[in-house]
Amino acid sequence: MMTGKQRIDGAAAFLLHSVPFSETSLILEVFAREHGRLALLARGARRPRSSLRGVLHAFQPLELSWFGGGEVKTLAKAEWLGGLPLLVGSGLLVGYYLNELLIKLLPREDPHPALFDAYGSALAVLSRGATEAAELRRFEKILLRELGYGLRLDRDAHGRPIEPQRSYRYQVERGALPAEEGEAGQRVTGKTLLDLAGDNYADPRTQAEAKQLMRALLAHYLEGQPLQTRRVFIDLQEF
Repeated sequence: MMTGKQRIDGAAAFLLHSVPFSETSLILEVFAREHGRLALLARGARRPRSSLRGVLHAFQPLELSWFGGGEVKTLAKAEWLGGLPLLVGSGLLVGYYLNELLIKLLPREDPHPALFDAYGSALAVLSRGATEAAELRRFEKILLRELGYGLRLDRDAHGRPIEPQRSYRYQVERGALPAEEGEAGQRVTGKTLLDLAGDNYADPRTQAEAKQLMRALLAHYLEGQPLQTRRVFIDLQEF
């Protein structure tokens, strides 16, 4: 709710990242349902007796109020809404990966309520120990769609139905083309495209090909920005 030109009260939000600012304060990267991604200055949040220390947790639903008209607003109030178990293990790494995608791909102050809801749903599922492949692919698809890069998975670039047994190459911003029509694009089977459309990841081949396809698409839109959480995933697998 806006109570003045430069003040927002009671906004549903999640904390994506925080960094120290001076000896006592933090700069927060938050994702608010009706306001998008924005930066907030949390004054005094690092003080031992600050009421914010027990509230500003990642992967937990928050209600935030802030004011200011510049690029960095000032946090006025924060309340923890509760209701989500803490993420642990691989689910925690997946959560950090989702946060990193949002920080690097979402423009500032561009509302995406559907993406916010999808993020909250993904956290709820991850907190219950769900398999990471399904949640990652589902969220990545919604993220690309909300950014205007939605995937066409049931028909090829010519508008013909995808054939499950056929081999394709998926070209960024064009779609799937039969593999024999060229070498450009990520190679993928028709079955994987259809499984990805239906969020069906039971087939190990679908899991592997869908992962490679989404990785290629996201790398294109990230324009060379590295993902630190992906590096952590790789290091853990090597270990």
